[in-house]
Amino acid sequence: MRFVSTRGGSSLGFIDSFLEGLAPDGGLYVPQQIPVIDKEKLDGWRTLSFQELAFEVLRLFVDGEIVDHDLEELIHTSFSTFTDDEVVPIKMVRENLAILELFHGPTYAFKDIALQFIGNLYAYIAKRKQEVIHILAATSGDTGAAAIYGVKGKPAISIAVLYPSGMVSRVQELQMTTVLDDNVLTLAVDGNFDDCQRIVKQLFSDEALKKPLSLRAVNSINFVRIIVQMVYYIYAYGKMRADGYNGPISFSVPTGNFGNIFSAYLAKRMGLPIASLLLATNSNDILTRFIDTGIYEPKDFAMTYSPAMDIQVASNFERYLYYLFDENVNQVKTIMEQFAATGRITVGDVLLSEVQKDFLSYSIDDENCVRTMKTYNEEYGYVLDPHTACGIAAFEKARTKETKPALWLCLSTAHPAKFSQAMAAAGTVPPMPESISSLMNEKQKVETIPCDAQAVALRLTRFFEVDHSQ
Repeated sequence: MRFVSTRGGSSLGFIDSFLEGLAPDGGLYVPQQIPVIDKEKLDGWRTLSFQELAFEVLRLFVDGEIVDHDLEELIHTSFSTFTDDEVVPIKMVRENLAILELFHGPTYAFKDIALQFIGNLYAYIAKRKQEVIHILAATSGDTGAAAIYGVKGKPAISIAVLYPSGMVSRVQELQMTTVLDDNVLTLAVDGNFDDCQRIVKQLFSDEALKKPLSLRAVNSINFVRIIVQMVYYIYAYGKMRADGYNGPISFSVPTGNFGNIFSAYLAKRMGLPIASLLLATNSNDILTRFIDTGIYEPKDFAMTYSPAMDIQVASNFERYLYYLFDENVNQVKTIMEQFAATGRITVGDVLLSEVQKDFLSYSIDDENCVRTMKTYNEEYGYVLDPHTACGIAAFEKARTKETKPALWLCLSTAHPAKFSQAMAAAGTVPPMPESISSLMNEKQKVETIPCDAQAVALRLTRFFEVDHSQ
């Protein structure tokens, strides 16, 4: 299978596109042809374990570049670190609502699902190619820790993570900064997440900087993140069908960078019969405003109780535009150049109607988020983290407008113990995993750095020059 840039300037195989991350023309890689999952295949997948299903889905995209035995071993190694045998268990909470728990990995966030695999895949490729891997990532909280835990201590791999200083939860910060391995560099940037993401994209798109640093990506600009995340949508659908439910199934997805819900959108294009895709944002509502109006335009950045969603510029949005514009790379290139120049994207009524067929969306403010956390704890005995609470609150709004009631699955993207400020506001005390509570007394290793791409590049040069291959 070939992977092509959304802007038309590149075409690579699975491993090369994985290593490249961002395309040289600034675009994002997508499959040249989307594999089709027919009803017969879906029916046959109903009884598979998560690991078995991951193998079937991934091999559609790997297309023989990794032999089956090695791919199976990578998958089983990656998910052996999860605390639940099902990897992503489903909990029924109330009539027509189940929660798909994605937080049973080593850092208690959904990012572990893709990044445990990606860390092992990088190690596999480094050994196979006999080369050193240098990873650069930006995080709004969870990606950084998951990426670090995916590669810490691994030979021939070094990782640097940028996070917005003072804008992640205490636990998220500690999960990153208490990792003392020599192959890990954590940088607290004087800016917000959009600044961190902008710096990463700038370094990846500047060939004069990217090539000498040999940068590789783990952010959701890397398409392998999207592929692995598709697995849990297909798994959840099959699990509900195997348990005897035969009605329509919809998903509510708390979203910041558009990667998680784009995985669902792509699974639907492949043939997964999803009734509705509900995109939940917090007060940083650029995606909700786009779905409502057809205008994509950042506004003032807001810090909220759901920090992983405190994002104004969603990096995966370009992938959606590629399909919205019927895979016309020239249109995508033009509109992204216009966005870079004006900070605004506008689509007309015809395309907006297509957008509104693809997604529902609601923005949830902190007051509604906290109220939902309280209600679900008191009435249903389920403790929500603030991101999942946004997804549940959006579901509550959507269900009042349903004409054909469906079973809704809301994605629970992080363990509530990671967000003490929000939990205190909701008057809820979540169970505290020992691996989280023990972080409070650990030594930290972190450096502060200006919000400047050149300053980051200089620090990365010094870091990656050190031999971390042993």
